[in-house]
Amino acid sequence: MEYDTLRKYMLSRPGALEDYPFNFETLVFKVLDKIFALIWLEEDPLQMNLKCDPDEAIILRQEYKSIKPGYHMNKKHWNTIVLDGTVPDEVIYEMVDNSYLLVVKGMKKADRERLGRMGNY
Repeated sequence: MEYDTLRKYMLSRPGALEDYPFNFETLVFKVLDKIFALIWLEEDPLQMNLKCDPDEAIILRQEYKSIKPGYHMNKKHWNTIVLDGTVPDEVIYEMVDNSYLLVVKGMKKADRERLGRMGNY
């Protein structure tokens, strides 16, 4: 998956913003100040972290060699994906969507309603 395509897709989620809160090598994607994705820009191939349902995280790690427990994150709830072309784009898009939705689901009702006014999430 190409970086520009992935970046545009993540920014197309309602309320999504990008930031560099840690350093300029780690691009962070947030929804209303809550992280749903990180990309390490200095890695070749690129690597990213996405939030994941714990049971699904295990299944994905078993199915794809390039999906591992989340680097520097809670390994039960986050996966690191090496973007080396071995995970189909459709699976990556689904993982991005699931990460975004898990973060939104954990928000206060008022924040979810605010997002709903920005577009369908």
